[in-house]
Amino acid sequence: MRAAVVGLGTMGPGLAATLARGGMEVNAFDVSADQRAKAPGLMEQATGVLSALAVPDKSSGKLPSVTETIAEACKGADLVVETVPEKLDIKAAVFKEIDGLVSKKCVIASNTSGIPITQLQAKISNPDRVVGMHWSNPAHVIPMIEVIAGKDTAPATVEWMCQTIKGMSLLPVVVQKDVPGFVENRILYALLRECVDLVENGVIDADGLDTCVSWGIGYKLSVIGPMALLDMAGLDIYQAVGSYLNKDLCNRGDVAGYITVRTSAGKLGMKTGGGIFSYTPEQVNELRTKRAKKLVAVRKALES
Repeated sequence: MRAAVVGLGTMGPGLAATLARGGMEVNAFDVSADQRAKAPGLMEQATGVLSALAVPDKSSGKLPSVTETIAEACKGADLVVETVPEKLDIKAAVFKEIDGLVSKKCVIASNTSGIPITQLQAKISNPDRVVGMHWSNPAHVIPMIEVIAGKDTAPATVEWMCQTIKGMSLLPVVVQKDVPGFVENRILYALLRECVDLVENGVIDADGLDTCVSWGIGYKLSVIGPMALLDMAGLDIYQAVGSYLNKDLCNRGDVAGYITVRTSAGKLGMKTGGGIFSYTPEQVNELRTKRAKKLVAVRKALES
């Protein structure tokens, strides 16, 4: 099977490496020459992590190829995965371009974090072969992938995508309604909204919040899913606490000033050397290495 990955930013290299590991012949492209130059090294790092995870290798040692044009990347593709910035106009333009480069049978998938697939498939011919394929970051470490059908996606396309994901020893989860944010990000952003609100209002500092969530909620949820956790704790307990606590939780519809003040100042996080916390380039590299090792160890433990 031939696959193309369009977009080599945060997730593209790891995603491309994972597809190649699963036995696909992968070509990848980005409009940025800088991203194209960085991609081979990032793909090689991702492949090393996949080896550490003992993910079955069906690649015969072949890494993805980075092409100079989107046409080269998409030539002869059976699957194209779009992973460009989260703006509808950019994605729509990329979808339209891909549509003119591939066969009518080629499955076109989007790694969008939350734009409804129905909005994306409306931009191209044969919308029945368009499907959401939402990977979690880092794509080469987290094995769960959301599969989302738009209004016009054929059931056969969803089934094909699920079988393709399983064939790479990964875990497809079918999202049954095409809602903004799908499932993972709706839950994540509800959690992040409350976290930011608690820090902004001085209930706890950022370090304390991270410790509380990682060793409280996160530790449990890595082993016991939320619905199973409800059963374990008792639905009567949830009903009793929820009856008063739900009314007090943050429900703002905009983004907190705690975030917007920082983004306005160009403080975007690790990518700019500071956001909520501050980072030197050395610290960024050290954190990425440490976190990758820990995520590998956690995945191995969960799969054991």
